[in-house]
Amino acid sequence: MEEQFVLRVPPSVSERIERLLNENASSSSEEASLDLSFSEDGRTGTFVIGNERFPASLLDLPCVMESYKTYDDNVLIKTADVGQMIMVREEDDPAPEEVEYRHGLTPPMRDARKRRFRREPDLNPELIQVVEKHLLNIMSGGTTSNVGVGLVEPRKAPVAPAAKPNVPEEAKNDGGEPERSETDDSDDSLDPEN
Repeated sequence: MEEQFVLRVPPSVSERIERLLNENASSSSEEASLDLSFSEDGRTGTFVIGNERFPASLLDLPCVMESYKTYDDNVLIKTADVGQMIMVREEDDPAPEEVEYRHGLTPPMRDARKRRFRREPDLNPELIQVVEKHLLNIMSGGTTSNVGVGLVEPRKAPVAPAAKPNVPEEAKNDGGEPERSETDDSDDSLDPEN
């Protein structure tokens, strides 16, 4: 894969760069030179176009962005993962205070870290070191110093009798037969009393 970055420049500089790219490449004048150099910290530098110098800063983007290229307008080929941006600014603009750029490259990614990503938990570094030490001790076959071992018997819950459903019993007459309604339309030919 290729190595790529995003170059963000002020509008006046972008017009000059566009003019330089559109001109014939054979013209080698002093005005047609571009240069980018960084100081020893690797985060601040200078962008030179022609005879003008602009301060530049290397910033991390809030998330990794993929870049693609195409040869036939149908098939896209991934060329790189872009995670940094070089921001060129005017002389009077203040330098960014943080190493990570707060916003993404598009308007929906404005303030992306705060709006789209989970906040990092506030953990005590001393607690993390203690837990790490205990885990390493357990993994090496030892035990932790503040853990006790004991038998625990499960509690037995009292068994309650199962409740009967609330269903009425069939009413019976003195002969032990179920009562019949007077409007029963049954066949009397099967009845032995007749």
